[in-house]
Amino acid sequence: MSEIKVVTNILQTNDEITAQNKKKLDEKGIYVINLMSSPGSGKTSILEKIISRLKNDIKIAVIEGDIYTTKDAERIEAQGVPVVQINTGGACHLDGDMIKNSLNSLDLENIDLLVIENVGNLVCPAEFEIGEDIKISVLSTTEGNDKPLKYPLMFEKSGAVILNKIDLLPYTNFNKEEFYRDINSLNANAVTFEVSCIKDEGIDNLSSWLKDRVKEKKNS
Repeated sequence: MSEIKVVTNILQTNDEITAQNKKKLDEKGIYVINLMSSPGSGKTSILEKIISRLKNDIKIAVIEGDIYTTKDAERIEAQGVPVVQINTGGACHLDGDMIKNSLNSLDLENIDLLVIENVGNLVCPAEFEIGEDIKISVLSTTEGNDKPLKYPLMFEKSGAVILNKIDLLPYTNFNKEEFYRDINSLNANAVTFEVSCIKDEGIDNLSSWLKDRVKEKKNS
């Protein structure tokens, strides 16, 4: 029987490409967010709100990941910032090679903040580094407070967690006490924000925090 040789594995290859992405982005002083969540959590709505708050002060670009459509990219483009669409054709996450190719379509000299909106999925996106400075996960109150323990990797790896749709809290059985206890047990260093896009609550605080992170990297 002949020996089957495994030349490389997908995660090793991704790590090598990601390191190249990170080096390029760091050299330009670009702060990079890997924005992750399940479908329907409201991460695109949050991104729209952040862009509207910050686009006059910092230069923002977005890479939109989706399986097939360009609907989210069209929403972001309407905000007047550069956007590149990645259609994965079925893959449930973005990887380093996809980001590498997308960077060629952006003017990196004129970007302070790059937001990569990952494919809606609570599992796969957390497994793949793509050159980001921080992973940020979004969870909506309508999804239930049990999700951090059911999908721990995403919340373990996130530097910030956004609890969205807090205006709907009275109409759900979401238990905030359990949510914060679980987040703290998984990742005590994660910064947490509560927001409502409909009520426009918590967006200023989140935007201000992000602006400070961008400035810190530019000045480092």
